[in-house]
Amino acid sequence: MDSYPVAPTLAPASPRILSVDALRGFDMFWIIGGAPFVASILQFCGPKAQHYLLPQLDHVEWEGFYFFDLIFPLFAFMVGMSVVFSLGKIVAQRGAGAAYGRLIRRSLVLFLFGIFYYGGLSHRWPDIRLLGVLQRLALVYLFTGIVFIHFRRCGTLVVLVALLLGYWAFLSFVRVPGVENPTPASRYAEGTNWTNYIDSQYLPGRKWDGKWDPEGLLSTLPAIGTGLLGLLAGLLLKNTATSPGKKFAWLIGGGLLCLLLGYGWGGQLAALITKYSGYQLPTAERYGYPFPVIKKIWTSSYVLVAGGYSYLLMGIFYLVIDIWKLRGWASPFVWIGTNAITLYMAWNILDFRRLTARLVDGDLQAAIQKALGDSYGPEVSHLLFATVVVALVLLLARFLHRRNIFLRV
Repeated sequence: MDSYPVAPTLAPASPRILSVDALRGFDMFWIIGGAPFVASILQFCGPKAQHYLLPQLDHVEWEGFYFFDLIFPLFAFMVGMSVVFSLGKIVAQRGAGAAYGRLIRRSLVLFLFGIFYYGGLSHRWPDIRLLGVLQRLALVYLFTGIVFIHFRRCGTLVVLVALLLGYWAFLSFVRVPGVENPTPASRYAEGTNWTNYIDSQYLPGRKWDGKWDPEGLLSTLPAIGTGLLGLLAGLLLKNTATSPGKKFAWLIGGGLLCLLLGYGWGGQLAALITKYSGYQLPTAERYGYPFPVIKKIWTSSYVLVAGGYSYLLMGIFYLVIDIWKLRGWASPFVWIGTNAITLYMAWNILDFRRLTARLVDGDLQAAIQKALGDSYGPEVSHLLFATVVVALVLLLARFLHRRNIFLRV
């Protein structure tokens, strides 16, 4: 499974919107040991539960959407939210020039963090990865910030629609060089789409998938659209004229609308209607419909589906934490969310799994295996290992949070 970094909201959010920190921490949890931890618990479930739930902890190979395909776009979504809280006061008090200064500095530092994360200068050129997950978040933060400085809500919506429709139109109607007799399916298939082609021809350095990169050049444009969806959510939460109840309703309504549009555009709704009603809905593939939900090229339908789930999660967290004031359960997520960059880089450098092996491997694991036998020994050993990994990360997160130590850029 890929590893994903954090949104560049480096200082804790306002206590009045504690759910923002908690959701960021929830997202980060799945990167710093959460996925293996849950997978180890699922080992004790029945085959049917494992069949349906275990795949959700990995990525879809190409077309489709699993839970783990939400982790990265949720970060990008929260990057857009962070723009509102990190730049809003600066724009209001010091103007656009000062906001640009912070925007460029943070984007550059985050971009350099990304290069460092993938090995920095320990590799020789061309084995340095110039574009990766952190680098994409840096670009999303930069361009979402530019939109925030210069446009209001309606202008942001226009930019968002233009990005999604423009990306769809380019992939659907402009012929890829070298692809003979293109079919509707080949426009979005791996290796025969414009996104992969541009990476293979123009993206220097190491590419994650060999000839192209899932965080490559062209697909950064719709990723900015994901940031703009988060920007709109941030504007809503920061609006003091809107009641908390209405904010929750707008978040849930926006999420459902995005899911309807995304799955409709991707063809999933038509497939469901055909499956359960027997009625074959008309399609017009020669007109670029459906536009499949594909993470690796960040299709516009993927932006809407991931954005829809992001809105729903934000709405639920906001309801429970900031409206109902049920906050105790969210403390570990808040610890992680307020120090996400620190923990992400620590996860990369310290290697918590290796540290855990020094604590619970060897005689302890052998004793568990001997006591429980082949029936439950391996499962309990895996669960113990995954639990200690998560515990170590949480101990570090709690230590930093209690001492008000936050990484700032």
